[in-house]
Amino acid sequence: MRFQDMTFPDLRAVKRDATLVLAPIAACEQHSRHLPTFTDTLLVSAVAEGVEQRLPAQVLLLPTLWFGASHHHLRFGATLSAHVDTHVAMLCDLVQPLLDDGYERVLILNGHGGNIDTMQTALRRLQPKYTNKQVTAASYWDLAANELAGLAEGPRKSMGHACEFETSMILALRPDLVRKEKIQNDPPPPEPALRGLYLSEDMHQRTDHGAVGYPELATPEKGRQFLQAAIERTVEVVQTLLQRRLPS
Repeated sequence: MRFQDMTFPDLRAVKRDATLVLAPIAACEQHSRHLPTFTDTLLVSAVAEGVEQRLPAQVLLLPTLWFGASHHHLRFGATLSAHVDTHVAMLCDLVQPLLDDGYERVLILNGHGGNIDTMQTALRRLQPKYTNKQVTAASYWDLAANELAGLAEGPRKSMGHACEFETSMILALRPDLVRKEKIQNDPPPPEPALRGLYLSEDMHQRTDHGAVGYPELATPEKGRQFLQAAIERTVEVVQTLLQRRLPS
């Protein structure tokens, strides 16, 4: 079920206790010299749509919220960004009317690294009011971390930015948007002693051309595999959430 394709009588008839609301969120920001600014939105939308296609009677898919928390990209330009507090409020406002309308299970599916903190903070704000609901959130690459790592060819086995993963998936979905001649690796420096440390740097401090990872290794074949892995893992999570007892 797709929220934007339905009428209000259609939506009134949706079984609240047997449906999971899937809310994809993303961003519109610079993605190096070779990928479009809408990369995160294209990718999380593809994953979410794949989940809804697999579970059309159990998933209510919302339109992708493309406006993300991307201030750490602003020095490159080509970025639209909400302030952190604004984005937290947006996520609460997105989900709260659905919870008030009787839906019992919500999964915010994230497609942008800058949204991780804001979606978790939003859930912390919502949870005390909805203690009998199941309000959850995850980035699709975290759900499929093991599967994606097993498919990656480069030394970086986790999601970067305009990297092997993202470039491969856009090559699979929208090859017309990839500037192949401008693809350039930008591996992070090896600093094993800093593992576990949160280092507050913007993207301009981390990279000179807006990428993190190994996009030169990207192929459309791997992109299709990455997408399928993300869809299958998210489907598994959704099915488990639908069977899981609600909190009391």
